[in-house]
Amino acid sequence: MRPKRDWGLLVGLPLFVLATLAGWAIWRQTAGLDEIETRALDWATVRELTWEHIVLTVVSALLVVLVAVPLGVLLTRPGVRRLTGPVVGVANIGQAAPSIGLVVLLAMWLGFGFRTMVVALTVYAVLPVLQNTITGLLGVDRGLLEAARGMGMSKGNILLRVELPLAVPVIMSGVRTALILLVGTATFATFIDAGGLGELIDTGIKLFRYSILISGALLVALLALLIDWVGRVLEAVVRPKGL
Repeated sequence: MRPKRDWGLLVGLPLFVLATLAGWAIWRQTAGLDEIETRALDWATVRELTWEHIVLTVVSALLVVLVAVPLGVLLTRPGVRRLTGPVVGVANIGQAAPSIGLVVLLAMWLGFGFRTMVVALTVYAVLPVLQNTITGLLGVDRGLLEAARGMGMSKGNILLRVELPLAVPVIMSGVRTALILLVGTATFATFIDAGGLGELIDTGIKLFRYSILISGALLVALLALLIDWVGRVLEAVVRPKGL
């Protein structure tokens, strides 16, 4: 059974996001904005930028999971485990490098646009999912694995029915961390013409319009909280009963 605090977050977090967003919407509707601010914070523009930010985050998150989880499983298998250190070290390079530097370097190599930003985000966020997959699988009780072998289960069945279900909470913790990293780093997409809410932040800085700057930062923060909530919901859904 999940702690009451977790259930409180599952219920309270979206309510907080909705209340804060409603407060911002009321301010946007009643504030005396100049022409530049009105154009930048137009409802259609904000919806479009938010959608671009969400698409960047979701596509990158799916790629991170598709790359990191199978790779983490592979690195816990006998005979391949010795490669864990070097592979994790390479994955760590993506996160150790400054995110804006990684984005710019990849843009110079691959060109500007959506696909380059997705590649950059995937490289940047793969480490926590990879590391947690390895940690979760290696943390499964060896006694349970021996018992499964004693019951005649194949290696594939042991992985799918014993190891992965027990490692899911740890893996999902890594996925949630990756999601937060992706939402924040996606703000740099504006620098390579890949869209996203970072455009509001960049516009606010360049034009000294703090209402635009703060609005962009607030919307990114609210989106990060909402994405974290989605991660918590997914964790509750996929967590095996009894854990």
